Amino acid sequence: MATSAPLGSQDTGIVHVVGARPNFVKAAPVVSALRGRGAHQSVVHTGQHYDDRMSAVFFRDLGLPTPDVDLGVGSGSHAAQTAALMVGLEEEFSRREPGMVVVYGDVNSTVAAALVAAKLHIPVAHVEAGLRSFDNTMPEEINRRVTDQLSDLCFATSPEAIGHLAAEGISPDRVHLVGNPMIDTLLGNLDRFDADALRARLGLPERYVAATLHRPANVDDPDNVARLTARLHEIADLADVVMPVHPRGKAAFDRAGLGDHPRVRLLEPLGYLDFVALTRGAAAVVTDSGGVQEETTILGVPCLTLRPNTERPVTITHGTNQLVTEADLLPTVTKVLHGQTPERIGDDTPPLWDGRAGERIASVLTQWSR
Repeated sequence: MATSAPLGSQDTGIVHVVGARPNFVKAAPVVSALRGRGAHQSVVHTGQHYDDRMSAVFFRDLGLPTPDVDLGVGSGSHAAQTAALMVGLEEEFSRREPGMVVVYGDVNSTVAAALVAAKLHIPVAHVEAGLRSFDNTMPEEINRRVTDQLSDLCFATSPEAIGHLAAEGISPDRVHLVGNPMIDTLLGNLDRFDADALRARLGLPERYVAATLHRPANVDDPDNVARLTARLHEIADLADVVMPVHPRGKAAFDRAGLGDHPRVRLLEPLGYLDFVALTRGAAAVVTDSGGVQEETTILGVPCLTLRPNTERPVTITHGTNQLVTEADLLPTVTKVLHGQTPERIGDDTPPLWDGRAGERIASVLTQWSR
């Protein structure tokens, strides 16, 4: 490997590529830690999530710098969106000539940036490397696998991720167990997640089940949506259901009549602080989101993940997460509402989920050279 100026110096620079709200939460502590080290860096927002409620409010809540560029790619099919991302990112990388491209998570922006950077011979660092659901029907699983193969640095959030990378032939010298930067953001903002204030402002009941569903397997098939709507109505017979509706599933849930139950409260998408406050105040959370599985692990809120698998098994062994099917959703929620939750297998929170992942990542990045 050739060496030159340290990464982050003025003549190379680090470019962070973010495109969707989970990326923003993961990037914030890394950007902050690098800023503290005087690194030269820039943020490219692809615009995969593009309206204020899904994007700009997160930058304000998290103190992220205004993106140096917003590609404004927007939504579309996987092929159309990824192609547009690659065209826009190739132009940006060619103009900026970064010394390192840092990508986050598993969205289309992530794999597009990794592909473009690799073909331009720009090193790639992947934050949240090695997560695997082993379910190739999930677009995110494809994105994760491809990105890890192209990455010069793989930053793992949990020990099992290291094993997955090794099984796929990733050299150990490319892999670093650093902890979870999403948890850095959570711990750094704990005193700002005011569930009582959110209840008062939105007129929410004292006891409620929070829900958030957006995965294709749950919201793309009208029959699935109808069944899920029926289950959520049954849950609402026991406790109020509060659901910020992701744009991806809004039309389907509207057609299924989700909001017709008097104890179902549908909300517009929430900013980061409000969403985590909603989660923090819930008696239970029903979700298909990876990030919510992690946040509830630290917050100690029972999490019911409506999926057959998870790429975050550490949230089950060291957290509050349970995998559930549509058929067993109601009985599982009923048990949780009556205080029956499984004991954690581990005694502690996941290793290195201590609020210092951003610093660890920044340390590796600033020592690595081309």
